[in-house]
Amino acid sequence: MNEQINLPVRKLSRDVIKVWLISESIENGIGFIMLGSLLYLDYLFSWKEWIGWILLGITVLGVGGSLWSFIRPFILYKNWRYDVDEEFLQFKSGVVKQVYQLVPMTKIQSVAMEQGPILRKYGLYSVSVETMGSSHAIPGLPEEVAIELRNQIAHYARLKEVEE
Repeated sequence: MNEQINLPVRKLSRDVIKVWLISESIENGIGFIMLGSLLYLDYLFSWKEWIGWILLGITVLGVGGSLWSFIRPFILYKNWRYDVDEEFLQFKSGVVKQVYQLVPMTKIQSVAMEQGPILRKYGLYSVSVETMGSSHAIPGLPEEVAIELRNQIAHYARLKEVEE
């Protein structure tokens, strides 16, 4: 019984890039406000010289990290795939290190839809599934797709449980 499992092909909504960019901008903004406050306090209180050098190093790393955070959402979107069938929920992500995950329907214990304020602005949802040992999420799905996917997963998981 050598059954072929096809790779996942369903894509996220393109609007998820905007959601990720806004989230990254908020996180970067908070980080730079904190870092700026520490740099100001270092200047104001003349802390030890090595503290200033460490803060400067963190600033350089923070700038590099923030530049990466504006490229990353496009790469994530381009390489994120998912699919669902009667046997498995599948995920594929990554560029350098590609990750393929198969979650058996028989192991899924719950499925939920989540929507934070930024996702709500774009009418998107995240569908998450819980198994005994892990949780998985599919971010950035339009409402009708998320509802259909949630119902499909719940249906397949229940069918498998009843059959065994």
